[in-house]
Amino acid sequence: MATELQDLQAFLAVLRAGGFRQAARSGGDSASKLSEAVRRLESRLGLRLLHRTTRNVSPTEAGARLAERLAPALAEVEASLDVVNHFRDRPAGTLRINVPANVARTVLPGIVTPFLKRYPEIRLEVIVEDSFVDLMASGCDAGIRYDERLAQDMIALPIGPRTQRLVTAAVPAYLQAHGTPEHPRDLLQHACLRGQFSGGAVPLWEFERDGEIVRVDPSGPLQVRTGAAFDLAVQAALDGLGIIHLFEDWLQPHLDSGALVPVLEPWSQRFSGPLLYYAGRRHLPSPLRAFVDFIREG
Repeated sequence: MATELQDLQAFLAVLRAGGFRQAARSGGDSASKLSEAVRRLESRLGLRLLHRTTRNVSPTEAGARLAERLAPALAEVEASLDVVNHFRDRPAGTLRINVPANVARTVLPGIVTPFLKRYPEIRLEVIVEDSFVDLMASGCDAGIRYDERLAQDMIALPIGPRTQRLVTAAVPAYLQAHGTPEHPRDLLQHACLRGQFSGGAVPLWEFERDGEIVRVDPSGPLQVRTGAAFDLAVQAALDGLGIIHLFEDWLQPHLDSGALVPVLEPWSQRFSGPLLYYAGRRHLPSPLRAFVDFIREG
């Protein structure tokens, strides 16, 4: 029974990661051990569960149906086993949280270290992903997103700053050479450093002043996908390549030093801060319960 459970977990891990090597890098098993576990599972079932290529894997129809039912079932098994953690003096186990890049960059640094110092027997896994994910299907215990991207049936509580702001900025040398935009539409005449969601969409830059909302789609020499690549865009802005539009917290050190100068400040849009969300169920795994209580204390 233990081997069968491990094989099922291996199958889900490979499917979520998109390949055996990818799953091995994020887990504790080798790619060959994961491959053996999936082959053993397929042999027992008499069905092929994964299409394999040299680059990645994808589920067969049978594999997709199995994963759909298996993910929540294994989550319930883990939750059931976690009940015994209440008999420990301190919470223990793994906590998996799915967060967008800006939260990993600007919100979590002030939370992760004190949390893990308080609960040294908890292992925290942070998965950075900007698209909204199904927590149960992804194998995560909780996520952090903004209000407009939350599912209705989720429990949510504030985490980090209660309000945030997007700031548009450039280095003084760029503004001296190309002029300072006075209205958001002036950005259409400037070199702008753009971001792109992981799914491929390029968000418009949105501004608001006295109830008027203006959305622009400027062009420029650099476009980066979300995540750590935003640091590349920030560096490009510092090098005078163009104007950047990003979370104020991300740019704050450069704004404080004067390396970057904010523009269009009356148009800077404020919005509610991020929320920690998780599925509503009677029993929470002890690492998640500890994290929720820790955030509520703050």
